Amino acid sequence: MHWAPCTLFDAATFGTYLAAAAALVAAPGPGQALVMARTLQGGLRAGLLTSVGLNLGTLLHTVAAALGLSALLLASATAFTVVKLVGAVYLVVLGARMLLATLRERPAVSPEGPESGAPRIVRSRLLLHGALTGVLNPKVALFFLAFLPQFVRPERGAVFVQFMILGLVLATLGVTGDSLVAVIAARTGRRMVATAWRERLTGTVLVALGVRLALIQR
Repeated sequence: MHWAPCTLFDAATFGTYLAAAAALVAAPGPGQALVMARTLQGGLRAGLLTSVGLNLGTLLHTVAAALGLSALLLASATAFTVVKLVGAVYLVVLGARMLLATLRERPAVSPEGPESGAPRIVRSRLLLHGALTGVLNPKVALFFLAFLPQFVRPERGAVFVQFMILGLVLATLGVTGDSLVAVIAARTGRRMVATAWRERLTGTVLVALGVRLALIQR
């Protein structure tokens, strides 16, 4: 059986979702801060890969919401706390390692931008770090559980497919918005921030995101 968005969603519902998703993507948040920091640290490619990684996390949360797994985080305070703390520790350790690295060595300042002076980061690691940052945030899972179902119409059938279409739309908008942030950061900040300070900025952002995640409440 083949499904199309026009048969699963009415125009008013899908239009409302697009407007709401665009507003959510445009609102400043920790994801944009991470993309900006990674761009200043490693260049435009690093920012773009981080953006893709973050939104891979979005897709995973979409699948979890569609399968009902996110309900576990809503129902269990223990599950919420465990996932939250794992994500927080991951971010803090990652940021702390980066900050410590800047103390051990002093990279040369390059006027040509991150690509020539900053250590190159393995692409797969950027994707993985971005995805883990998104996945290990239980607040995102709860958001998906509360937000996406408002636009799902069970009477139209293919509920799982509806969830996935909505998630793909949000992930696409997310990649587009975060990529724009990366382009702006690469063009405006690349000649102003020394390599060591880029590393420190990125590490500080990661630690701050970890602390923020540890402090959030259900």
